[in-house]
Amino acid sequence: MSMGFSLQVYAADTIKVGIMHSLSGTMAISETPLKDVALMAIDDINAKGGVLGKKLEPVVVDPASNWPLFAEKARQLLTQDKVAAVFGCWTSVSRKSVLPVFEELNGLLFYPVQYEGEEMSPNVFYTGAAPNQQAIPAVEYLLSEDGGGAKRFFLLGTDYVYPRTTNKILRAFLHAKGIQDKDIEEVYTPFGYSDYQTIVANIKKFSAGGKTAVVSTINGDSNVPFYKELANQGLKATDVPVVAFS
Repeated sequence: MSMGFSLQVYAADTIKVGIMHSLSGTMAISETPLKDVALMAIDDINAKGGVLGKKLEPVVVDPASNWPLFAEKARQLLTQDKVAAVFGCWTSVSRKSVLPVFEELNGLLFYPVQYEGEEMSPNVFYTGAAPNQQAIPAVEYLLSEDGGGAKRFFLLGTDYVYPRTTNKILRAFLHAKGIQDKDIEEVYTPFGYSDYQTIVANIKKFSAGGKTAVVSTINGDSNVPFYKELANQGLKATDVPVVAFS
């Protein structure tokens, strides 16, 4: 942050903190709890005296699962609301949408969830795991005897940068472990997708070729119809385990 902005923040009666999570749209099911937790943490901090003797004042905005709107809301928080920092985003596409704004205005974003790596910015605290810290250890476990000894992998994700990049990394890892391309299936669906009948049927068919695990990078409310369809078609975790990162 610039010195002028820092002095302005310090001179205020409260310290404003931006909370920028989707409270509507396809990502609301995932992001609304993050907003709730942030508000709970702010209440707890304020009850203990705040920060530097000042109370934290949350400024909540709803980017509505709309990636360009994320950038607009980020600019609003930094230039109009004059927040000291922003806690926000979930998807990597939303993070990449706001990143130029935070770098231009020298703002500070706390990003809360796992991501695909391959990005670094002095304006972002990446608090979640990268693939080498989460996805690869999980798949390595699925390959192990304790994890079921999977020989085939169905990589199912929402169609954007995090699932595609993570699965590219996982495919290379699986190759190094001796898993061939014929034993790896990769499928992507749009945000908000709900018709998983054919996909789950294909998972069942694919699993007939050997011990299979599903690696899910489905995001948002699409998770609900996916798991319902697994149950509808009688696909149990003991038959085909599902590990989910989103």
